[in-house]
Amino acid sequence: MHKAAIVVIFFFSITNIWAQVKISEKDSSRVEQDSIRKAEFIGNLGNGFFPFRYFNLDLKYLIKYNQYEGVRTGLGGETNDNFSEKFRLNSYLVYGFRDDRFKYSIGGGIRLYKPSNIWLNLSYTDDLQETGSSTFLTDKRFFSFFEPRLLNINLFHRHITKAMSLEYILTPHLLSESQFALSNIDPTYDYSFFVNGVNYNSFTISQSKISLQWSPFSKFNFKDDVVTLLRDGYPKFTLQYSKSFEGVFNGDFNFSKLDFRTVHQLNYSEQHFTSFTMVAGIAMGETPLTHLYHAYPNNINKQTIMNRFSVAGLNSFETMFFNEFFSDRFSTLQVKHFFKPFEFTDRFKPQLVLISRHALGNMKNIDRHQNINFNTLNQLYSEAGFEINKLVFGFGLSFAYRYGSYHLPVFEDNVAFKFTFNLSI
Repeated sequence: MHKAAIVVIFFFSITNIWAQVKISEKDSSRVEQDSIRKAEFIGNLGNGFFPFRYFNLDLKYLIKYNQYEGVRTGLGGETNDNFSEKFRLNSYLVYGFRDDRFKYSIGGGIRLYKPSNIWLNLSYTDDLQETGSSTFLTDKRFFSFFEPRLLNINLFHRHITKAMSLEYILTPHLLSESQFALSNIDPTYDYSFFVNGVNYNSFTISQSKISLQWSPFSKFNFKDDVVTLLRDGYPKFTLQYSKSFEGVFNGDFNFSKLDFRTVHQLNYSEQHFTSFTMVAGIAMGETPLTHLYHAYPNNINKQTIMNRFSVAGLNSFETMFFNEFFSDRFSTLQVKHFFKPFEFTDRFKPQLVLISRHALGNMKNIDRHQNINFNTLNQLYSEAGFEINKLVFGFGLSFAYRYGSYHLPVFEDNVAFKFTFNLSI
């Protein structure tokens, strides 16, 4: 651990010292260059990076909060094309104050073919991951300033992962990434996975993935290995296949997963539209809970509405309690209708959003997952609500109500009242 920390600190020190080298060359078109630099700076900032000369600071590592780590803070980033167009280094080091532990990652990549932006990457990571989360490889190339669900997550597993990946652009609208990773998994909660007559409290996953993200009607700019969205076009599609191998590099289980997501939007006028998000996934074989599915819950397990008052997520079920449901196959549909903002004044323009969410799922061999209690989504889960966004400084309010098959006996347990936060650059 100390050696890894020293490597990370050394990496940041060298790149930041290099970043302070003064550029002595003068140019007659200085004003034009300054304008270009400003545009590039804003572009980098919008993609989550604060640029230095040879190194881009990754803003997502500066500060976060969750129920297990408490405040999580640190530094991270990657070298840019001024450092080298043929290879890159990336790293982060963070510290959780509640669990009193450092997490880190060290990695690098080499560009194999510039026209298709093909990169071969290697990484070593010691960090936490939310149990039941299923992420797409291609999503890491997009940035969100604020991720509300992170505030309330409390069920994590530790993973030490050695990964090799190949990322590439098949067409201007098709991103792809393949990965092979070896992960040692250690849940931070009391859990054992009973399979083939053996109880596993920790285990090794040897897994390959391939992910495709197709945006046939969007317009993108690809620069410095960062995807910049110039114009949104719909629908969009993401597909990912994962396969875990027993016996390969001491992998413990055989299982496979197929994940799909599509996003569509009907535009009526500027800022007046209806969006549809459908997500589905299926896991087959000996799949531990860590690699199964939750349905994006975002409700804290506390008794009263005001004790559960927190931040509403962007695409989460606000009335579904954390760790309430897990599935080995599931699908969700979320519909949002955004009304045109009410222009009371030049600065006060709140926006009303109507929301309807539904989830359906199930699980085979539920008895394999021991020392943890949860339900399945074999009946339709439904909630409806609304948001009033941008009331003051980007903050707003949201209300959601749980109804249908999973309606709870106590009325207030079906209600979620939270605030929203919307920030745009």
